[in-house]
Amino acid sequence: MKRTVQLHDADRPLIVGIGGTTRPGSSTEKALRCALERARQLGARTILFGGAELSALPSFDPQVTERTPAEVALIEAVRAADGVIFATPGYHGGVSGLVKNAIDLLEDLRQDRRVYLDGRAVGCIVTAAGWQGCNTTLGALRSIVHALRGWPTPLGVTLNTAGAALFDAEGRCTHEQIAASLATLAEQSLALVQQRQGAGQRFSHG
Repeated sequence: MKRTVQLHDADRPLIVGIGGTTRPGSSTEKALRCALERARQLGARTILFGGAELSALPSFDPQVTERTPAEVALIEAVRAADGVIFATPGYHGGVSGLVKNAIDLLEDLRQDRRVYLDGRAVGCIVTAAGWQGCNTTLGALRSIVHALRGWPTPLGVTLNTAGAALFDAEGRCTHEQIAASLATLAEQSLALVQQRQGAGQRFSHG
């Protein structure tokens, strides 16, 4: 998906999804995919940096200026993005190291005209085995977005994975309320993009 998406297209906004875990097919990545799918239905271009892509990133070191192809791909995608959706598991009440490492790499945007996530809509998704982890991690993730000058969507989505399975084998969300929340997050992201751009195609919630 990443390799076929054009980073610059004046007619269609670009939403970049960043999230997942080291486990293939994680609930975190499935939730992110669902949100990105809704964004595509509304006319957006999307790029996913899931668990496999995030695992390929070296540990961020502010003293190292050379970048691997995997790092360059993420930086250039976010640089071109109109909006970003983060999805992280809640590990001991906070953002996972895998996702935080990718976020730390956004330090490369500090000298840009649009510093860090300035002016970008940012959706936040959290999965955790319990509501305490969900809620504390969502608060932490939104604080990070604020620190990076992003605009968090009014709705942040939390998924308690301690109970019944929330996704089927194909990655479709089987929980009606969660599916609706993920769709709303995508809709709000694009609404913020539209407001930021001031004019352009109006996205339908239908």
